Amino acid sequence: MKVIKKLKLYVPGVFLLGFTLFSCTNLDEVPYDKIVSENFYQTKEDIIRSFLRTYEHGYWSIQSSVYQMQELSADQLMTPNREGHWADGGTYLRMHKHTWTPTEGFLNEGWEALFVGIGLANNSIEDFETLDPARFGLTASELNLFIAELRVMRAWYYIKALDLYGNVPIVTKFKGAPINPPQSSPAEVFAFIEKELLEAMPNLGVKGNPSITVNRWTKAGAAALLCRLYLNGETYTGNKYYDKCAAIGNDIINGKYASYAIEGRWDAPFDWNNDLSSETLFAFPSSFGRTHWHYEGGMYWWTMPYNAPQYLEFDDKGTANPRFSMQPGRDVDNNLYNFPSGLGQPFVKFQNYADDVRLGLYKNLGDNKRKGMFLYGYLDYGDGKRVQSDKGKDLYIRDAVGWFGTLGPGQYPADKESSMLHADQNSGVYYLKYPFYKTTDDHKMESDYAEIRLAEIYYSVAECKFRAGDISGAEQLINTVRKRYYPSGSPSLYNGELTEKELLDEWGREFLGEGRRRTDLIRFNKFTTGVWWDKEADGSDHTKLYPIGSQILNASPQLKQNPGY
Repeated sequence: MKVIKKLKLYVPGVFLLGFTLFSCTNLDEVPYDKIVSENFYQTKEDIIRSFLRTYEHGYWSIQSSVYQMQELSADQLMTPNREGHWADGGTYLRMHKHTWTPTEGFLNEGWEALFVGIGLANNSIEDFETLDPARFGLTASELNLFIAELRVMRAWYYIKALDLYGNVPIVTKFKGAPINPPQSSPAEVFAFIEKELLEAMPNLGVKGNPSITVNRWTKAGAAALLCRLYLNGETYTGNKYYDKCAAIGNDIINGKYASYAIEGRWDAPFDWNNDLSSETLFAFPSSFGRTHWHYEGGMYWWTMPYNAPQYLEFDDKGTANPRFSMQPGRDVDNNLYNFPSGLGQPFVKFQNYADDVRLGLYKNLGDNKRKGMFLYGYLDYGDGKRVQSDKGKDLYIRDAVGWFGTLGPGQYPADKESSMLHADQNSGVYYLKYPFYKTTDDHKMESDYAEIRLAEIYYSVAECKFRAGDISGAEQLINTVRKRYYPSGSPSLYNGELTEKELLDEWGREFLGEGRRRTDLIRFNKFTTGVWWDKEADGSDHTKLYPIGSQILNASPQLKQNPGY
């Protein structure tokens, strides 16, 4: 929803009009119209439009460089050079090998995506604090609810900024904000986020009120953000917050902030009606005819081969483009890798539990139903046809990386190279966590993006228990989620087998492709020390934080580059 209002979007390190990044020396504001905050708000609808603007931008931001920075630098997903496709000047190679430099474009885009959202939230908060709610048919508590939700939305952006960049400015003003605000340390940003969430919570609503849905921040959603913050608190501050994480996580599980429950069907949290799911704590709304950012090329639309839409019987968006797939678990001769760190090989880790229902080949069944979560092998569709590459070759998708051409099962290439620079479209299993239903189905591309699921809270509390030595308690919590993936009585459920390695593996299975793997690796001290496919250990911990992009630094000389760059 566009806000028809003059917005000077101030972002630390850059002055923005719209979303275009540039540097300038004259920062005086020049009004080009007469619609400013003093006369913009005429009706209740104007307030709602302003309130929703940062939500809309937040939804857009999930498929920006922020997603790639989380997933492509970790051990599960990859964007290799597929015979010239996705070479992109070596950007994805450097992201994979942790050899990025401050000149990378994705660093500027990630910063911009987050701080534009923060600026939008600040603008609306500052405006709302000066308004008389009665003039717009609102009560004071209703306006305070809007302000509280905007503070949580701002905290959501700041958690991501803290995670990626660490040393960032804390900006809570829009009008009269300093052009060059100072940076704060990660510990200071952590304290700010914690304070914002705790102060906002009393004024938030709960799911189930007529006007409060999972697409707005509720007490449970804010509590979940606190749980997320505390789980990673040692990374940010050097201090452990597992007791706080477990306490607030148990409050959510026990229904303190409304009733939530783990779904019994594996795909329910991602299905077309997941806004009504008992597992959804917060989600960005999606529909085929309006916005559906997680269904775009920056995220899930390009987690499939070029002509996979033929196999899906979905022809509303044209062809796909194999940008993201899973890193290989095997070499070109189908031999298992054995990385000493135990990292990588995501599909193999699913296969370690052979009765996992998710392992089935993805197939649309009609009537808004599907089975399976992965694309692999031959993708046959209608009259013996098979999905082909953009070069017209039948694909046989495998859990390996190389140049396989038209080789089928049991056939291996003479060329044994397997690297980020040496892949084709057969390389790497593809994943479809969110469904792409048939063109003829009523609810195609309608799934909301589930930013926070109750499963995250169960896993977070389980990790706290594990770190406190309560292995049985941790297994019980995780099995509450895992049991939906296996038949009744399955030996795949944990029963005394949970180790630290298995716990990290399980985080990877449950949250594959959900934009958090890098954070989890850092918390387990594996991000810089670990080895995975075509990736050696970093040799330094400075890559736990990304550098601040050179364009941001050039625009704001008061900012100091992160250590090591």
